[in-house]
Amino acid sequence: MTQNEAEFTAELLLWRHADAEDGIPDSGRALTKKGLKQAKQVAQWLKPRLPAECTILVSPAKRAQQTAAALDLPYTTEKRIGVHASVTDIIAASDWPRRKGAVLVVGHQPTLGQVAAQLLAGAPDDWTIKKGALWWFSNRTGEIILRAVVAPDLL
Repeated sequence: MTQNEAEFTAELLLWRHADAEDGIPDSGRALTKKGLKQAKQVAQWLKPRLPAECTILVSPAKRAQQTAAALDLPYTTEKRIGVHASVTDIIAASDWPRRKGAVLVVGHQPTLGQVAAQLLAGAPDDWTIKKGALWWFSNRTGEIILRAVVAPDLL
């Protein structure tokens, strides 16, 4: 670990669920073959880099559960980050940036993009996080840093 990495006090990772089937009910939509591949690609990149003390919070929607399952790590299903979550819900559920260590949120658009905009631009906006993509933020004494953006099509 470098000196700069040691200074980070909180990590927030936003992982949008991978490509999913169309259908009703929305919460029951499963990943497509493409989505399963996307989730596996990002999980393979993420798992060796994920901080040891990371809380993983996952939307109850089937597609988010399947995306998180690609990591093959324990996670908590969190209703507050479901398909109708708000920016406030995501921040409250993750207890970020007060939470020491890392938290990974596996959720949905448009909320994850709005959280990213809030963190980087200071106000929620409709930013797009691609299906299956991961955005990694760090907070070092109140300074928000975007550490990585990983999209499955780049892996």
